[in-house]
Amino acid sequence: MSKENEKLYKELTAKTVNGYKKINPTEKKTMDKFCEDYRKFITSSKTEREFCLAAMKMLEKAGFSLLDGKTALKAGDRVYSVNRGKGIMAAVIGREPISSGVNIVGAHIDSPRLDLKPNPLYEDSDIAFFKTHYYGGIKKYQWTTIPLSIHGVIVKSDNTQIKVCIGENDDDPIFCITDLLPHLATKQMTKKMAEAVPGESLNVLVGNIPVDDDDVKEQVKFGILKYLNEKYEITEEDFISAELEVVPAFPARDAGLDRSMIAGYGQDDRVCAYTALRAVTDVRKPEKTAVCLLVDKEEIGSMGNTGMKSRFFENTLAQIAALTENDYSDLTIRRALSNSTCLSADVGAAFDPNYPDVYEKRNSAILNNGLMLSKYTGSRGKSGSSDASAELMANIRGIFNENGVIWQMGELGKVDLGGGGTIAQYVANLDVDVVDCGVPLFSMHSPYEIAGKIDIYMAYKGYHAFLK
Repeated sequence: MSKENEKLYKELTAKTVNGYKKINPTEKKTMDKFCEDYRKFITSSKTEREFCLAAMKMLEKAGFSLLDGKTALKAGDRVYSVNRGKGIMAAVIGREPISSGVNIVGAHIDSPRLDLKPNPLYEDSDIAFFKTHYYGGIKKYQWTTIPLSIHGVIVKSDNTQIKVCIGENDDDPIFCITDLLPHLATKQMTKKMAEAVPGESLNVLVGNIPVDDDDVKEQVKFGILKYLNEKYEITEEDFISAELEVVPAFPARDAGLDRSMIAGYGQDDRVCAYTALRAVTDVRKPEKTAVCLLVDKEEIGSMGNTGMKSRFFENTLAQIAALTENDYSDLTIRRALSNSTCLSADVGAAFDPNYPDVYEKRNSAILNNGLMLSKYTGSRGKSGSSDASAELMANIRGIFNENGVIWQMGELGKVDLGGGGTIAQYVANLDVDVVDCGVPLFSMHSPYEIAGKIDIYMAYKGYHAFLK
């Protein structure tokens, strides 16, 4: 190839390259420190409530304060609002009026897991178990024979709240869901993977010591109830007003001999939520108001008053508009939404060479090749997707290119093999321009997902460039 054609070839063709070939040593040090902070954060924030509390502390440290109680806002002010302890919206007030639109990075902080049922505790054959109901799209067989912890809150009838976290400290007991030994699993192993472990078999092993009282019918169950009453001052009925989540007990860890990746639970979608949160804390006085929106319930359809389909975002934006422009009209909020742009910050599928048949490699994200842009998500015929416009795609890639963000395009596998959705369609329904933009993962929705450190850091860098 001639030098002239070689130069022209580089100018005309688009290809991604492993980000480690592009990042300089100084920025790599910054990236490694950022990823270490992230790894520690997701290890200690395994539920939406825990993430929300940790986010509030981070925001307060960065100079944000609660929106409620404010009487006026001006450019540069930093405020946040909390949605029932399970969602949060943080904003840095811009120089332009709210009616000119805001820049939003929206992510979700719930992850697939197992929830305890309202009446979870039972005994069978001198063994005590907790019944669970799985939350979100999981492969049920992945949740057997791994160490599990229990997180959440119990609210007593007098409204006393009791926080629970068992299984994370080294001296804590852990929990487990049993599985058949291979010697007796001949029939089980002939079943389809989706049927091998029924949902009603995801019962958490919690105890085996009976109380020393022959008059008690269920002596092991009674022993567990006595322990819970002594430690938490609760009765069996208190489970009805509890939100207790069963999650993997292991910490997030560096992965690979070269430590190029992070393995951990809940990276869908806390990897995007954390990077979005860090991005908004580093914004000072933007042109347009910068918003980080973290919501709940995405994994089950964004329903409910803590999901993206609720009015929390609109109500909070209206409150900000009233305090910045002294304008309470619905028309102002409608105009603000119509002029706004959002990055739907959610994870995508990284091309996995172990399972190449389900991916279309030319349009798949490659691990550590950068932040993943997805023009659309959905399934098959783009069902459930908002499908970003060409104008918006041009705008976003221009921002990334101008700010040195390493990025790539990606889809969620081959066209006819499945797909998935994000909060993008619900944001778009508010008349907001939106595009999906997140970190590609291996083993998405599993108890231990894998993300590349380049991709994590570039998510932060891309979100920050967009918000500022």
